[in-house]
Amino acid sequence: MANLDTATFGAGCFWCVEAIFQDMKGVHKVVSGYTGGQVDNPTYKEVCTGNTGHAEVIQIYYDPVLVSFKDLLEVFWQTHDPTTLNRQGNDVGTQYRSSVFYHNSEQKELAEKYKKELDKSGAFSSPIVTEIVPISKFFPAEDYHQNYFNLNQGQPYCTYVIKPKVEKFKKVFGDKLKK
Repeated sequence: MANLDTATFGAGCFWCVEAIFQDMKGVHKVVSGYTGGQVDNPTYKEVCTGNTGHAEVIQIYYDPVLVSFKDLLEVFWQTHDPTTLNRQGNDVGTQYRSSVFYHNSEQKELAEKYKKELDKSGAFSSPIVTEIVPISKFFPAEDYHQNYFNLNQGQPYCTYVIKPKVEKFKKVFGDKLKK
């Protein structure tokens, strides 16, 4: 993992976001977890209350030779609704906020530039509310949250919510998929 970079995104339920980024070429590993809050080692149950301040996020370990942070941002912006404050679909609460947790100044600059250009372009009918903030301590989610879609494809949430998002991602970003 010495040659890998790290990106951390919040875009609603981490199960959905994890399933998309796992399929990108250059992505070595995706870990679902929590960041941006005030409690050490929060549990899923605690984060779901909205009282810990954490966001559900994914931490992506990627090879920058094969995929750039800019490529990851492109997929991030286009696979969720960055205009809804603390909400993605039926998931409501601060833990579902749209967020880029940057790891260095280059990530911060690229995320802010991309957000500004998207707002200016009118790509979305409402202003983008995605927060762009420095990464704080990352806490991996419990084991049963990791690789959730791949291990639970028969679950209704996977069938009706995650699978359509993954299929749309594959259609739009076919050139960015692992072979």
